[in-house]
Amino acid sequence: MEFISNEKKQLSRQSSSFRLRSPSLNTLRLHRIFDLFDKNSDGVITVEELSQALSRLGLDADISELKPTIESFIKPDETGLRFDGFEALHKTLDESFFGGDLELEGSPDSDLEEAFNVFDEDGDGFISPVELQKVLKKLGLPEAGEIEQVEKMIVSVDSNHDGRVDFFEFKNMMQTVLVPSS
Repeated sequence: MEFISNEKKQLSRQSSSFRLRSPSLNTLRLHRIFDLFDKNSDGVITVEELSQALSRLGLDADISELKPTIESFIKPDETGLRFDGFEALHKTLDESFFGGDLELEGSPDSDLEEAFNVFDEDGDGFISPVELQKVLKKLGLPEAGEIEQVEKMIVSVDSNHDGRVDFFEFKNMMQTVLVPSS
């Protein structure tokens, strides 16, 4: 657990926006993240796959520090983390870094604004095809390969036909895929 204490020092200086605030958003995001990290789609994330994914996101971590922490969440006779182990690892890291399930104040749209800002790299209030492509590439998604494919993704949610996605278009799109938590 040395990895956790070293990383906690670094993350304590960062924004709490790293935390996922909405339970339904947590589960949806974690499933998507799990699927992205599981490069061979076998339902298991190995230490190597997790290390590579973190590296692609610019979070280079020493695999020798990661390995004991991750392996503590891998069930006996398994080769890596299944989703339940990944979820437990996330919860443990969340509690270690941020003190557990704190009720954070914010507008109902704060999670969506946070997600929108990940894509709006230049902060102009719009997601352009180039910005979307950059994020998709960072995540290692094949859709990022051709700008025409990315432009089609933009067009599918661009209700005012300006070739970009503003926050309201993004919010409308996300509301069709998110289920409110009960």
